[in-house]
Amino acid sequence: MGAIRDFMDKHYRHFNARETVWAARAYEEHLAKGGKMMVTLAGAMSTGELGIVLARMIRAGKVHAISCTGANLEEDVFNLLANKEYEIIPSWRELSAADEVALYDRGMNRVTDTCIPESIMRHLEKRLLKIWADAAEKGERYTPAEVLFKVLDDPTLEEHYQIDPAHSWLLAAKEMGVPVWAPGWEDSTTGNIFSANVMMGKVKHHTCVKTGTEQFQQLMEWYSANHGADEGKPSVGFFQVGGGIAGDFAICGVPCLIQDLKRDVPFWGYFAQITDAVTSYGGYSGAPPNEKITWGKLEAGTPRFFINSDACIVAPLIFAYVLGD
Repeated sequence: MGAIRDFMDKHYRHFNARETVWAARAYEEHLAKGGKMMVTLAGAMSTGELGIVLARMIRAGKVHAISCTGANLEEDVFNLLANKEYEIIPSWRELSAADEVALYDRGMNRVTDTCIPESIMRHLEKRLLKIWADAAEKGERYTPAEVLFKVLDDPTLEEHYQIDPAHSWLLAAKEMGVPVWAPGWEDSTTGNIFSANVMMGKVKHHTCVKTGTEQFQQLMEWYSANHGADEGKPSVGFFQVGGGIAGDFAICGVPCLIQDLKRDVPFWGYFAQITDAVTSYGGYSGAPPNEKITWGKLEAGTPRFFINSDACIVAPLIFAYVLGD
């Protein structure tokens, strides 16, 4: 097998390391039995360039649906179009308030050690504005991801690529027909820009972008069509990178189908979460998997893994393991 996989099998035998390998093996077993996999992305994984390996996972048919924050959705495109203009600040922990103001004055928006130039946000705004305005005029409606798919369809965009397009997970999802949902999109940069353009009258109304509940309905319809139980396959697995809304939005699809719609569908068939949030009182991101049993999301026998570590380190390792690297 591959060097990464061999290294992990040899050395990752206990604690979070053991959990990581077992989660990867169970992911493989789930796919081998014909199951599909939902991946959810919190934090700033796109700016962390998880797309390098996630795009490969998508194109290899090992990811079948994605729920992500609005930030992860747009930041994959920001990275595609402006990566060489980003600035890395290795000593980011030592920045003073005055240093931060200097970055702000230069239009450099910091995500931990990485600064994203505001210029790419304005570049993308011009393209988004045309799509939003046309959709509002024609009475058409799209999810945030579908709008960005339209941006990526523009043949004039390719000349602006600053990374290998094989490293864009959103491009991979578009090419492979993988659905992408972005709950809470309005708290993202492009969500803010959209609201501003509606207020300025450049976009006629808000309804050209589908709401979170409409996206939730799409997700439940997708689950109903893809859970696999009717064909004797495992139900859809759930691989959660980080915590927050991207995960909670998606995982709630099953209890809504069962408890509110009274449909006979299976629980999620696999669960793994990577989070640096510790198990806490009332916190979602650090809630252990067994708590989800009481909410009708998982059943007692669901293979479940809780890896308490840094997702930008662990997720690429698991994906590389599944890919046989």
